[in-house]
Amino acid sequence: FFVFPETDLGHIIAAINNVSPAVVVIDSIQTTYRSELENSPGTITQIRECTSLLMEEAKRKHFSVIIIGHVTKEGMIAGPKVLEHIVDTVIQFEGDSHHSFRILRAQKNRFGSTNEIGIFDMREDGLHEVKNPSELFLSGSERNAPGSAVTSSIEGTRPILLEVQALVTTSNYGYPQRVTTGFDQRRLSILLAVLEKRAKIRVSANNIFVNMAGGVRIIEPAVDLAVCCSIASSLFDKAIDNKTVLVGEVGLGGEIRNVNNIEKRIQEAEKLGFKEIIIPTGNMKESKRNHKISIVPITDLSSAIECLLKK
Repeated sequence: FFVFPETDLGHIIAAINNVSPAVVVIDSIQTTYRSELENSPGTITQIRECTSLLMEEAKRKHFSVIIIGHVTKEGMIAGPKVLEHIVDTVIQFEGDSHHSFRILRAQKNRFGSTNEIGIFDMREDGLHEVKNPSELFLSGSERNAPGSAVTSSIEGTRPILLEVQALVTTSNYGYPQRVTTGFDQRRLSILLAVLEKRAKIRVSANNIFVNMAGGVRIIEPAVDLAVCCSIASSLFDKAIDNKTVLVGEVGLGGEIRNVNNIEKRIQEAEKLGFKEIIIPTGNMKESKRNHKISIVPITDLSSAIECLLKK
């Protein structure tokens, strides 16, 4: 392990030639510069030329280079996009200061899939791999409470169970609030319109808050059913059984559409001790018959809400 406190790339390359490392970490590329260029560190020219030289040296000397870049408040890589175009892989840590876990997600990968993620727990002695993410995201869902529903999301090839929370309150102002954490706000607007038009549940005069518990960000449409049912649960103040998992995409006609990898989702719910999973009717032919968990097929949103809130 060799630490070299230097930002001049010429000196860094000389140190690499002396040490002959297997892996080189540059922290950060925005402060690294080539002395033969007149541009300041962090400019497009410096970033492009420094990255290109590092890539050439890595290919010639057969070592790996990890380049650390600054990110903006929005989570995007700071500076010009040229850095992302030059490198082979872009990997980003996601998470916030309110939760101890971090998600490692690939934004670009020339030699493999970008669908895989890694989940780690930040502790005093560093990052530790989370073997079972579902247990982490469901750690606070033991009690039945209105507005709470459990769903299954696929991250890469891994099924993850997580809790969807919704809070519906009466609005005292002309424009009700729509606030989401970890869920797309435009998608929420579509689902609310479907709830009003197809399920005959009026929510236009209410404040609605939706949260993916644990701070995880989900963009998969398979969580639609859980979001809609959690909103209805909070509105009517009736709890959904916390041993039930909801999976399904909600269409504009109120129908529950098929989702992929249904067998993996069922197996994950069964492994964690859930008693029932509600899935689209079209996915029934893909599920195996020897499951211990009860599998309930649902065709439309209205019947799903009626079935869940009657219990």
